[in-house]
Amino acid sequence: MTFLISYWGEQIGQKIRKITDCFHCHAFPFPEQDDARRGALQQLQQQSLELQEVLGETERFLSQVLGRVQRLLPPWQVQIRKMKAVYLALNQCSVSATHKCLIAEAWCAMRDLPTLQQALQESSSEAGVSAVVHRIPCRDMPPTLIRTTRFTASFQGIVDAYGVGRYQEVNPAPYTIITFPFLFAVMFGDVGHGLLMFLFALAMVLAEDRPAVKTAQNEIWRTFFGGRYLLLLMGLFSVYTGFIYNECFSRATVIFPSGWSVAAMANQSGWSDTFLAEHRMLALDPNVTGVFLGPYPFGIDPVWSLAVNHLSFLNSFKMKMSVILGVTHMAFGVVLGVFNHVHFGQLHRLMLETLPELVFLLGLFGYLVFLVVYKWLRVSVASAASAPSILIHFINMFLFSSSPTNRPLFPEQEVVQAALVVLALAMVPILLLGTPLFLRWQHLRRQRRHAGQQPDEDKTGLLDSPDAPVAGWGSDEEKAGSPGDQEEAEFVFSEVLMHQAIHTIEFCLGCISNTASYLRLWALSLAHAQLSEVLWAMVMRVGLRLGGELGVLAVLLLPIFAAFAVLTVAILLVMEGLSAFLHALRLHWVEFQNKFYSGTGYKLNPFTFAVEDE
Repeated sequence: MTFLISYWGEQIGQKIRKITDCFHCHAFPFPEQDDARRGALQQLQQQSLELQEVLGETERFLSQVLGRVQRLLPPWQVQIRKMKAVYLALNQCSVSATHKCLIAEAWCAMRDLPTLQQALQESSSEAGVSAVVHRIPCRDMPPTLIRTTRFTASFQGIVDAYGVGRYQEVNPAPYTIITFPFLFAVMFGDVGHGLLMFLFALAMVLAEDRPAVKTAQNEIWRTFFGGRYLLLLMGLFSVYTGFIYNECFSRATVIFPSGWSVAAMANQSGWSDTFLAEHRMLALDPNVTGVFLGPYPFGIDPVWSLAVNHLSFLNSFKMKMSVILGVTHMAFGVVLGVFNHVHFGQLHRLMLETLPELVFLLGLFGYLVFLVVYKWLRVSVASAASAPSILIHFINMFLFSSSPTNRPLFPEQEVVQAALVVLALAMVPILLLGTPLFLRWQHLRRQRRHAGQQPDEDKTGLLDSPDAPVAGWGSDEEKAGSPGDQEEAEFVFSEVLMHQAIHTIEFCLGCISNTASYLRLWALSLAHAQLSEVLWAMVMRVGLRLGGELGVLAVLLLPIFAAFAVLTVAILLVMEGLSAFLHALRLHWVEFQNKFYSGTGYKLNPFTFAVEDE
């Protein structure tokens, strides 16, 4: 910006020059001659061109420098992060003023110990400083390190979300790889829906090594991508259970010939045209020769999709199946607790906890499973009309009574039921008082043994014994008191009894509530099937019933099919899939893992420069 200033007097000129100097402005005289003014103007233009050239060269130089910095910035950031991590680890070491060295105490996996020693030896030879590794015995509970792969990481994440297991505790993740997708598939069983989920997960698995897929920042996508192998098995198992239910987008498929013959029923029953006109619903009697030819080779017979009592038949089947799967799942969890008790040296728990729990669970609800299977095997088609009710038998079992109208399934059934109830109730006091009384007796015996020993015999410290026992941190209520030296910990009988009472009440009442909780398998499966049926009837069936020419029908079916596809993905795959996932998660956390898994440990966070691979 240029200002032309004209003034009179030298004093005013000095003031103007002071003002221009204060604002760092350049002042130039205005000669009176034209030649002088043109010369000054040319000189100023030449200076302006030189300054622009200098600025351009400076800008190009800075662009080159910033380009090199941009290429070198990622490795610089990695180096800075490594240096910060190294100095953070060094700051956690303690300085020995006597030996002029750093002392670090850290957990290390046994398998990685040779690698650690080799790394220290190589670094010591290069730096000229010796590094020594010593294994120090410790009574503190070690951290838990579970090595996972891309396949097992998502399943281990499900377990760790409940709680990190104690050191050397039974890990439920290997069993979760099978049971979680299967229980999900029981609630989500449909060949079409399972196939879509399987193909979606398969696409993520095949593209897992692409940088664009791995570095995507969308949170929802990263969630799906992290559980791609879980989704893969969930879709695969859903296809399997869909074949069992014989449902593909709510439609039955005829893979094998049906085991029911309508022609045989029509021939032997004498159905006439008048009879068929008056009766819109026809019943197939399996007692008529040739009507029922045998069970369907795999899954539900497709003829049931045409039956009016289709829903009643599937309700009975899925409800009993849910009870069988639930009792089996819970019993398997109790059995897994045996490995914990044996490993941690708590053999008394096998007789005082595991055995009473199995007797209580199997004596009541295992007997219910037996009644279901026994009725399936023993009741024939001819006696199906007069078959006894399992529910009434199970209610009479707790009431120690019988129903005259409900005949027994086998001889002496009432005696067996009464004996099982008494036996299950007898396990409650054993489960409640067995472990506390045994621990009290063990504590008193230890006190008497220590009282008879010399005082000098008890002065052995932790560092004096090369092999520290793992049982010092391997129990919970047995070590009521201070978490330090377990031999000297104060035994509080009331705390142990209170802990065992809570465990007993939780297990006994949990057997009832958890068995009922597995009925969600039946409820969610029924809801999924009915939603799929409603979606087909309200969208696709309406479009398929439209009349008209073929070209017009094809044009009309295109938006109808698009709406059906969008609703299928949004409602049945996303919403129903999320619902079934959460219910399967609850069944594993509450009904399965609490039978043997404490989840009171903490993870090992090793020092590493490696980036976690999703």
